[in-house]
Amino acid sequence: MSMNNTPMSERVHIGFFGKRNAGKSSVMNAVTGQDLAVVSDVKGTTTDPVYKSMELLPLGPVVVMDTPGIDDEGELGSLRVKKSYQVLNKTDTAVLVIDGTAGASEEDRALLERIRKKNIPFVVVINKKELADKAVEEAVRRFLSLDRDQLAFVSAATGDGIYELKEQIAAIAATEEPEKYLVRDLLDPSDIAVLVVPIDSAAPKGRLILPQQQTIRDILEADAVSVVVKETELKDALAKLGTKPKIVITDSQAFGQVSADTPEDILLTSFSILMARYKGNLEQAVAGVTVLDRLEDGDTVLISEGCTHHRQCDDIGTVKIPRWIREYTGKEIRIETTSGTEFPDDLTKYKLIIHCGGCMLNEREMKYRLSCAADQGVPMTNYGILIAYVKGILKRSVEVFPEISRLL
Repeated sequence: MSMNNTPMSERVHIGFFGKRNAGKSSVMNAVTGQDLAVVSDVKGTTTDPVYKSMELLPLGPVVVMDTPGIDDEGELGSLRVKKSYQVLNKTDTAVLVIDGTAGASEEDRALLERIRKKNIPFVVVINKKELADKAVEEAVRRFLSLDRDQLAFVSAATGDGIYELKEQIAAIAATEEPEKYLVRDLLDPSDIAVLVVPIDSAAPKGRLILPQQQTIRDILEADAVSVVVKETELKDALAKLGTKPKIVITDSQAFGQVSADTPEDILLTSFSILMARYKGNLEQAVAGVTVLDRLEDGDTVLISEGCTHHRQCDDIGTVKIPRWIREYTGKEIRIETTSGTEFPDDLTKYKLIIHCGGCMLNEREMKYRLSCAADQGVPMTNYGILIAYVKGILKRSVEVFPEISRLL
């Protein structure tokens, strides 16, 4: 990801849904003005969700998502339908496309019911306006119990109604969210924040990882000063700084060494802990990590990552964290892992879920995963909080947030 691009997790996610041959891909291509998805008269052309980051005026940076048909058939078809429903978990705005020559179906109504239950803003698009009877608009409205402003009548083939649809999507997607910060609200102008960034074989060549980029930007927005060092240079850097830093922010994997090298009168936390607060799950994650003290032989723990990447020989999710759990608990713990869009529907067999910071997941998908865990009574924490806990430095690492520190 270029540092000049809006991260995918910060973009509005717009999902296009509907039955096969309703024109989902055609409508999406018309809205975006690009041939993002393959269009064909053959049913089931879209077999996997398609994601594209782009600028969509008048909305701005978005991710548009095309999905397989919700009426797909057979064993493979049912898997494709499941993938379409999974896309709802990250959808900020849903566009349900209906074939104007066929009208709405029970599959459309079932999907719309899920969209409503998830409180996702939506618009229902009747496509093939040039072929449809005008009466279909009223029939769809009544069948799906829609207000008139929740409907759009378009022709992806001729472009009729597409401009109005874009304005409608922008209007329902552009809801004002309370402003959130990673670290800006913790700093005053001219404060110094030292960022500890290990450079090893797992670090992306030629760039910093996303939370590091975002934190640097947030420090600049606070008119504060960022100093970036490797963990091996921290002690020397602190000694050479003419002014005491306000805070040291570290990669979680270096927590132990960084804590030892950072004086007690300097605030200390990690990128992962800041990301947990940013995503809204810090309190839940701090409470969840204490379950480590109650794990027993044979218990199963899920380690879940929001992205997929090439595994190194000492990978944090599949090697280091399982090792730290077993060392800390002294128990024979079963470990399962998931990555990317995979996240189990049934979590009841797990005693604890340990999630990455979620920097690649948008807010809606992260909240979905958190609510799934909470609804099923399964504690959930994250990488940085677990590492700080097993290293015995969690309380110090959250002292920057007094309301959270009081929980420990």
